[in-house]
Amino acid sequence: MKVTKSPSQSFARSLRTLGCLSVTSTLSSLQVSEWMVAHNEFELLDSDYAVRIVLMTKVFGIDAAERYFEGLPPAAKTSETYTALLHCYAAAKLTEKAEDLYEGIKNSKLSLSALTYNEMMTMYMSVGQVEKVPLVVEELKRQKVAPDIFTYNLWISSCAAMLKIDQVKWILDEMRSDPGFAEGWETYINLANLYINIGHLVNAEFNSLVETEKGITQSEWITYDFLIILHAGLGNKGRIDQIWKSLLMTKQKMTSRNYICIISSYIMLGQLKEVGEVVDQWKLSTTADFVVSACRRVWNAFRDIGLTEKAHDFHTLLIQKNCDSSNSLE
Repeated sequence: MKVTKSPSQSFARSLRTLGCLSVTSTLSSLQVSEWMVAHNEFELLDSDYAVRIVLMTKVFGIDAAERYFEGLPPAAKTSETYTALLHCYAAAKLTEKAEDLYEGIKNSKLSLSALTYNEMMTMYMSVGQVEKVPLVVEELKRQKVAPDIFTYNLWISSCAAMLKIDQVKWILDEMRSDPGFAEGWETYINLANLYINIGHLVNAEFNSLVETEKGITQSEWITYDFLIILHAGLGNKGRIDQIWKSLLMTKQKMTSRNYICIISSYIMLGQLKEVGEVVDQWKLSTTADFVVSACRRVWNAFRDIGLTEKAHDFHTLLIQKNCDSSNSLE
């Protein structure tokens, strides 16, 4: 009996999952796939061809994936397989190859989803060409493709990195008016607004490169900040924990903005234990002085958007940690 995989599986989720696999696990997955095809155990769907491209890239390299893609029958060269190859180019930061393929995809007249455009936006953010992200959004809108939460996050991150704060606020307003986002992403929108409005995107420290072993720029920092906000909006505490832990391990110079971002996200998720831990880390930091006034702005922001209980919890925690001798943030 042949087994057909469910088309309802998310291709985008598959790409993200494959990126987390070890080489050994990837090779095993590829071997199982090869065996099942060879023994006529199941029929390949478009998403299966696409996944195999990603698997081949991870095990054998880009060249092998390119040869596999070129050898596919015309009917299998779909938006999913094109996007899979684009994903591989973007992950390897092969900008020229990605741009050439992207142009080919646009000229192919295939019906595309937001994922294809997101791959290009992700690559531009990773190579520091943030000014190209809005151009991808323009093309997405010109083709009448609906943006998703990742599209908005990348778009907002690019504008914030270029200090186009008014544009960020305009994008957030667009999200509020989008029927698909009005309720489901209220947490994300509130957090992003809070992050912008507390004033930590316009200070002098933003405009310089940070001196560290890994050389992370302020533009990249803002991308990480909005990635944390995105996962807070999605309720993915585990991912927030991982990102924050990774950033701490870089020995990167933290700024008050970074601490405010993670604190705000944990408050929104009701994780007061983690809020307290970050406050302690901030107080012990040798690179960023603990700023009570920044905490006041966070408290006021939560109160102003009607989250009075969360504001009160944060206020109480700060008092418990002797962060404000006045015992009042008003």
